[in-house]
Parts: sequence; C-alpha cells; structure tokens
Amino acid sequence: MTALKTLSLSVAAALVLGACNAAAPSAPDVTPAAFTQVLDAQSEESKARYAARNPAETLAFFGLRPGMKVAEALPGGSWDQSWYTRILAPYLGRDGTLSGVDYAVEMWPLFGGFATPDFIEARKGWAEKWSGSVKAGAGDMAPNVDAFTFSTVPDAAAGSYDAVLFIRAMHNLSRFEEEGGYMTASLAAAKTLLKPGGIVGVVQHRAPEEASADWAKGENGYIKQSDVIAAFEAAGFELVASSEINANPKDNPAEGDFVWRLPPSLSGSEEGSDQRAAMEAIGESDRMTLKFVKK
Repeated sequence: MTALKTLSLSVAAALVLGACNAAAPSAPDVTPAAFTQVLDAQSEESKARYAARNPAETLAFFGLRPGMKVAEALPGGSWDQSWYTRILAPYLGRDGTLSGVDYAVEMWPLFGGFATPDFIEARKGWAEKWSGSVKAGAGDMAPNVDAFTFSTVPDAAAGSYDAVLFIRAMHNLSRFEEEGGYMTASLAAAKTLLKPGGIVGVVQHRAPEEASADWAKGENGYIKQSDVIAAFEAAGFELVASSEINANPKDNPAEGDFVWRLPPSLSGSEEGSDQRAAMEAIGESDRMTLKFVKK
C-alpha cells in the first residue's frame, strides 16, 4: 500500500471517529486529499519524521477533525519549532481554534542550567510570540490562535475545548511533581478546559514497567504507562483506548539511558561513531498513545 493510500485511509478513520464524538462541534467536512495536502506541505525535515511519529494515524486515533477547539501542551517556542502545530493549525482550519499551553512560569527555574533569569523573563512573553508566529505561519488556513500557561487558564476558556493534546510533553511535569504538583495541576487545567466528554490525547516516551520509580519519573524523558494512566484516572478522566501506533520495540532503554540519545537529538554520540549508528538503528523512542475522556 502506498503512503498516500495509507494517509487517506487514516484520515477517513479520523472522520468516522470524529462523527462518533459527542463532544465534537459542527465542522465542515474534510476530504482525505485535503489532509494529504497538509502533510505534503510540510518541510522535508518534518516529513522524515512521519514514519516514527505517524501524524495521520495519531490524529485519527484521537478523533480530531477540522473546526474543533484544541489545546496543545508545550508546542514549542514558535511556528518553526512546533512540529505538531504545523500540522494541527492548517488541519483545524479557519473554523477551528488552536491554543498553545506552556508550563507554569514558576516551573522553569527548576530546570537549572539553561533556565537563567534572562531566559525565564523572556519566557513570560512566550504566549504572544508563539501565537503571532502560528498565525503568520499558517497563513490563510490559520485557525483562531491563542496561548496561555497551565497556571493561567482564562476563565472564559473553561468547558469549551474538544481536545487537549500532551504530545511528548508529560515527562517534565512528572519530573517536577514532587517540587510543585505540576502534573496534578496540568491535568486539572486540562479538565477545566474540556467540555464534558472532551478528550485528552497522550503520546509519551514509555519506560519499561519494571524500571525503577526514580529512573522513570521523567528526568530521562521516559515515564511508565501505568503511572500516566493512574495520574489521569486520579484527575477524573477515563481511559477509553490505547494504541501501539507509535510503539518502537527496538527501544529498550536501560537505567542510565536517556531518551535524547535517540533520533532526532542523538545526544551523547559522535557523528560517524558506532554508537551513533546503533542509536540511528533503534530510531525514535518507544511511545505510548492513550486516549482519555473527561467524565
């Protein structure tokens, strides 16, 4: 089956899922060809990640469709740095809404290192910068765009969103949960944003279940699927589906490994080395893909 046929079938599945979603708003139909155009318009660098990140299949699994109101956690600093945003924005289209949601400003100092006072001060202007860059980048297909943090959810936004996406965005929330309850607070914010029956889509680097709690709490990029499910259930969500769309059985991290050793970062190995070749052979990380519903 060709890649184009695979994408077309995936988008058709998304339309079926979207039509079954009681929380979904009235939205114009989209043809598989229209979504294929969104994917085809991406840069060659972005397209190189499709085999590992499976955007058409992932959005189909979550049941997203044009015209929806969607919040994307930790989307990136700007349009150019926002891999999924560049797909989501034109896909949601002019009748949709896309909101970027960043970590609480007070969480950034916990990273140390790069999180200097100047960095943190600049981060305070992230929402305006990100929103402007997305509107400009999406052009004629731009949805309604805004941005805020998990600690500054606008009162007017409560109960109005169809979906909240946490795509590779949960490990640091988990990592700093003990310091400030940041995962608990972010899931509470997601619940506040969502309509009754609204969905949360999660794609996250997956730690082996037998890994120690200390290693798998998020600092290394990986967290356990069972811990993610437990956190969402404690926050008042119901797990309605899980998928192996983004699984990679070649990624079997041992304690001491960190996710950024793998593509696309390839940190810790020199170009041309045997170690680099081994990491490239593994590919991107093994990832859980989970769909939750607000009770």
